[in-house]
Amino acid sequence: MASKKPNHVVVMAFPYGTHAMPLFNLVRRLAIQAPTLTFSFFSTSKSNQSVFGTSSNDNIPSNIKSYDVDDGVPKDFTGHHMAEMIFFLKSMVENYKNGIHSVYGDEMKMIKCFICDSFMYFGSDMADELGVPMVSFWTAGPCSLSTHFYTDLIRQSITLGPNGREEEIIDFVPGLSLIRIRDLQEDKQSPNSVAYISFGTLTTPPPHELAALAEGLEESGVPFLWSLKDHLVCQLPNGFLERTSKTGFIVPWTPQQRVLGHHAVGVFVTHCGWNSVMESITAGVPMICRPFFGDQRINCRMVSDVWGIGTRIKDGVFTKDGTKDCLDMILYEEKFRERIGALRSLAKHAVGLEGSSTKNFNTLAEIVCKD
Repeated sequence: MASKKPNHVVVMAFPYGTHAMPLFNLVRRLAIQAPTLTFSFFSTSKSNQSVFGTSSNDNIPSNIKSYDVDDGVPKDFTGHHMAEMIFFLKSMVENYKNGIHSVYGDEMKMIKCFICDSFMYFGSDMADELGVPMVSFWTAGPCSLSTHFYTDLIRQSITLGPNGREEEIIDFVPGLSLIRIRDLQEDKQSPNSVAYISFGTLTTPPPHELAALAEGLEESGVPFLWSLKDHLVCQLPNGFLERTSKTGFIVPWTPQQRVLGHHAVGVFVTHCGWNSVMESITAGVPMICRPFFGDQRINCRMVSDVWGIGTRIKDGVFTKDGTKDCLDMILYEEKFRERIGALRSLAKHAVGLEGSSTKNFNTLAEIVCKD
């Protein structure tokens, strides 16, 4: 018996803003054009009610099926809608994958294509696993999309902000010959203004310190990105997520080197694991240290007392006032940035063609590869 040909298209909508409806309109046209295909439209219940409730049943082809996915928001949550989105984003990947698998189960091979809102980045991974194509749907204008394609070129060529070049045109990017520098989106945060917080994969401050750290962040008003496991978020003060929704973001994992390399990051609150210290030095980001065990205490001493590129949290534990004082010290005293800048230059030289690390590696390679 011949196996059935794949005839299902999985559609993943982003449920916020005006993302879902344009995608639905595209899918509706495709469904009319291809009546033998089934289009499975995945979004949150609230979004699906808005999209499918707005459209008359006569306008919805029978080969479009809507499926609800969990939005990740606690049932008793009554906070700000931006905090709702944070809950959604934290659980988005798992919830959409679970939703799709619950519908298809052992019949995933019936999927012939994915159509995903461009924010649903993980759709490409799912498509790759099945060996099928994925179409990314961009809901904004083509000019803004072009700026994302050419981000590196733009950053190399210009500096955003008030520097007297705001009226220059972006003639080096296709399609933007009439766009001026002032039209480009600026980074939401100023250079060296954001606190990045991460304690690695093995260590976490005790609950009372997590609460104190959160209180210090809130009191300081410093924008922050905090890598904190989902099951620990409940240990933060009540209402903290809602009150800091415009200044902070908590995620279960971050690509640390990329985060530290962003020019908006001005301080790294760290456990002082050696890898973290090295990554902070090579990125030129001063540190606030809260060591726990092993070599972390020695590393902390080097950072704070020997190299002078950071400070140890007062009395070795987080308090509200101690956190705020350390943030003020690192972010506003230029000496820390100057010292770590010099150390960063030495680190770069060490891995250069004539650097000590390069020479040591070459020696090791000779030993290992010797006949």
